[in-house]
Amino acid sequence: MTAATGDEVAVRHRSLDTIRGFAVMGILLMNIVAFAMPEMAYVSPAVYGSDGPADYWAWTAMFIAVDGKMRGLFSVLFGASMLLVYERAQQSAGNGRAVHVRRMLCLLVFGLIHFYLIWFGDILVLYALCGLLGTFVLTRETRWLKRAMIVFFTLHFLVMAGLSLAMLAIKWAATQPGATLETMTSYRETLTEIAPGGQAIAQEIALFRGDYLSFVRHNLTESLFHPLEFFLQGSLETMGLIALGIILFRNGFLTGQWSRQRYRRAMLLGYSIGVPPLAALAAWVWSSGFDPFVVLGTFIAWSMPFRIAVMLGHAALLMLVIQRFAESGALERVEAAGKAAFSNYLGTSILMTGLFYGWGLGWFGRLSRWQCLLVVPFVWLLMLLWSKPWLERFRYGPLEWLWRSLARGEVQAMRKSSIAIRSQTS
Repeated sequence: MTAATGDEVAVRHRSLDTIRGFAVMGILLMNIVAFAMPEMAYVSPAVYGSDGPADYWAWTAMFIAVDGKMRGLFSVLFGASMLLVYERAQQSAGNGRAVHVRRMLCLLVFGLIHFYLIWFGDILVLYALCGLLGTFVLTRETRWLKRAMIVFFTLHFLVMAGLSLAMLAIKWAATQPGATLETMTSYRETLTEIAPGGQAIAQEIALFRGDYLSFVRHNLTESLFHPLEFFLQGSLETMGLIALGIILFRNGFLTGQWSRQRYRRAMLLGYSIGVPPLAALAAWVWSSGFDPFVVLGTFIAWSMPFRIAVMLGHAALLMLVIQRFAESGALERVEAAGKAAFSNYLGTSILMTGLFYGWGLGWFGRLSRWQCLLVVPFVWLLMLLWSKPWLERFRYGPLEWLWRSLARGEVQAMRKSSIAIRSQTS
């Protein structure tokens, strides 16, 4: 491959930032129900927050097009960014591995603060720990990464499928004549965890509509090990996605080097492989009456291979959009949102908990599923409105600057020169 010119490198980095902008916006679309309702409502509309067919169809649309895909895209971009930062540091000072490790340790601290003090749905701890593990794959050749990716994805699927089958076995055993008391107890305990009843739902609503100190106390006691549990549940898939991100960065997919025809083929292939099975799984969930065992198994296991395919279809579609509208003002704003993705991600958590939790407006549990979705475009608009003007004057988003300064051990220059500002705004 020939060396890229400065302009080509700039375009490639713009494509990464723009996809990241779409991804951070998509993360909110994915997470809005988790901000607004009891935890298991995210998995199943039958648990809470569904008043009619519109809510069940909203769940179906999110299941097929959004859930797992935006997180997957964000994880792929995380892997690509890991490699990019490592290579830059290695070329400039020969300390790529040290810079990477410091960045991940700082990210771990941010994630723990995010989880314990802001929102239980944090993903930064998972990324930081997987990023530390990823230190050992950054310099591996692409062929090795492809094998490792397949192993990670396969192991994750087998673990989740085994868990889903075990739960179905518990349900089956409890429905058989002569089921023992131990079997029935195990079934009821499992059912309570995946489909909490009225009392558990009421307690959860009371917690998130309550005062801030009670929320923090709960996180530091009842949910103390939740970030570690989330890491154990999601690390294999995330490591596979990180490896995929490195591969897609190296082969030019994420940097705009493919032709439109090739991106179009990738999009059609991803959607052809992923969408029909996901639609069939959604139909199975509907036909089961949203049986909690069927819903959870579908969510954590059976949809996994197909959501990765759809995620890749989304990525190819976004690259087509970027190639077609690279100079549009709208995409420039999305690009800016991607450059400030860390600030937008944590800022969204602060804003959403301010809307839904008790120390804010207290909307938690008060909106149905489809009504929650109406909040999302307003937050997207806010992201697009602030990010570009900020980055016209400053080098980094606020939290990007803090992360960079902490990771490098010195305060980074923040404000752009007046000449740079004039050149951007002219």
